Amino acid sequence: MNKKTLLLIIAVVLLIGLGVGGYFYWSNWKKSKTTPKSTESQAFTQALENASEAAGAITESATKGVLPSVGANPLESKPDVNPADKANPFKNVKTNPFE
Repeated sequence: MNKKTLLLIIAVVLLIGLGVGGYFYWSNWKKSKTTPKSTESQAFTQALENASEAAGAITESATKGVLPSVGANPLESKPDVNPADKANPFKNVKTNPFE
């Protein structure tokens, strides 16, 4: 048996294996989407929701009065550091020659 035939046989076997595996994976995935949640799953979901609510409440109480207000803008009184504003030779010209 030459190499070409052997590689062809291996490729066909792999394709068949992937097809069968994909079919079983897809059918199990489809079943898991259609089955209703069990009570254990619902309890777990409820526990996660309670934990997230508790974490939010703790975060709010821990940061109360510590963080700056959202409306404060630290750049309102920034200095003018742009050298181009001071060095523009065409500032007083009524028409810009470069337009």
